[in-house]
Amino acid sequence: MIRQPNRRHFLASGLAAAAVWPMLGSVRAAQFETDPFALGVASGCPTPSGVVLWTRLIFADAAPSPADAFSFAPAPQFPPIDVAWEIAADEGFARVRQSGIVTADERLAHSVHVQVEGLEPDRWYFYRFRAGDALSPVGRTRTAPAAGAENGRFSFAFAACQQYEQGWYSAYRDMAGRDLDLVVHLGDYIYEKSYGAGHVREHGTGAPSLLFEYRDRHALYKSDPDLMAAHAAFPWLVTWDDHEVVDNYGQDASPTDRRPEAFLRRRAAAYQAWYEHMPVPPLAAPSFEALRIYGHHRFGSLLDVTLLDTRQYRDPAPEAPQPAEMSRYTMLGAEQEAWFDRTMQESKAKWSIIGQPTLLSSRDLELGPGTRYSDDGWDHFRSARGRLLNSLRSADRANPVVIGGDLHCFYAADVKAEDQTLVASEFVTGSITSNAPSASAFETVMAENPHLRFGEARKHGYCLMHVAPDQARVELVAVSDRKDPAASAAKFQEFVVLDGMPGVNRV
Repeated sequence: MIRQPNRRHFLASGLAAAAVWPMLGSVRAAQFETDPFALGVASGCPTPSGVVLWTRLIFADAAPSPADAFSFAPAPQFPPIDVAWEIAADEGFARVRQSGIVTADERLAHSVHVQVEGLEPDRWYFYRFRAGDALSPVGRTRTAPAAGAENGRFSFAFAACQQYEQGWYSAYRDMAGRDLDLVVHLGDYIYEKSYGAGHVREHGTGAPSLLFEYRDRHALYKSDPDLMAAHAAFPWLVTWDDHEVVDNYGQDASPTDRRPEAFLRRRAAAYQAWYEHMPVPPLAAPSFEALRIYGHHRFGSLLDVTLLDTRQYRDPAPEAPQPAEMSRYTMLGAEQEAWFDRTMQESKAKWSIIGQPTLLSSRDLELGPGTRYSDDGWDHFRSARGRLLNSLRSADRANPVVIGGDLHCFYAADVKAEDQTLVASEFVTGSITSNAPSASAFETVMAENPHLRFGEARKHGYCLMHVAPDQARVELVAVSDRKDPAASAAKFQEFVVLDGMPGVNRV
């Protein structure tokens, strides 16, 4: 239950700030013993006129008892709570531009998703929430440039693969201090499983399979102060990979759940928990048996970002498909493929950023004359990759740049079609924390794949992309030691892609 507040805890935040908020009736009613905004705030999906604001209320005694995992008893119930929000043109909230009240309830874990409209394009804004006697941290966000605006620059970070136990999130502390317009997260935001040695912290529970377990896992990751700082500093775009559900799953198939109907229940729980913790638009009628997350995001005339979902719709291709069968199999599903083709035809931005969770380029894993490919990536769906590249070629996109994650290595690659035509440039970010592949496996990859122009498997961090009309410049940023909570971060390599000339160039 919600208890009487700890007055000392909230004097400097909620209660002391009450004077600057209007009387909001039921919003003031709740009183909290601990900070309900302990997971911070976030924003996402910016448009020229708006943005999505997110938070989730957390209660002191919300954690289920250990018996719940066996009895399937429901988690403790909490009443609906009215949450006020406001977004202002200044950090002191003297120039409030929009405000409102939403109700957070147990149905969606007391998460809040607010679709704000009526803002000016290409502007910084500040936002906050209030529930009862508690005031949230202040977040900062930015709207997209207007459609067709001749914006001359745009900078964003992209990141992936942040296994909580294997390192600290120092990379996000560095990211939060950068001058950026956006962050793109390319999947493996949480990890459902524990693996590896030398952990710096622990999940504390086994692999989740039920809704409350996925909620707890997301809340654990979200509680990291460096990750919270990066969310509060910029708007985010997000897609997922496999660890948000279970390692190496695809559509209704999982290596660890042999019955599709049981796995789909688990997948729905994981999708719901993901939605509850991400700054994505509110759902009019939530249903998590399926959840569309792919989308197209425009940022003036300079660039657009197209995010793909390579997990929910992929075919469960056989272990060793015959060439005649390959054309049937898809990573994206027929509907998403058709949507991507239309989107590429219709978009007119100078730079087209295609965000998807892994490496699009081929990657031979066997040393010598033979070939061996991963069965969990695009190499197992080569015809599907060909269709995606054909969409880019037929649309005559001037500057397609593919970004990805998943492999726990930094890569810079020339993306080539089956006929060896150079189609796009590609950059894969190393992991925030997740363990790298073995040195021998990585060396084989670099020896066998000359189109992978650069690779680095020993470092952990993220990538920055600075887009201008004449070039896209990519910086690879690494932390000094992922297992040091006070680690520093610095650029260790830089590349440039020139306007109208696909292919990566080391600076």
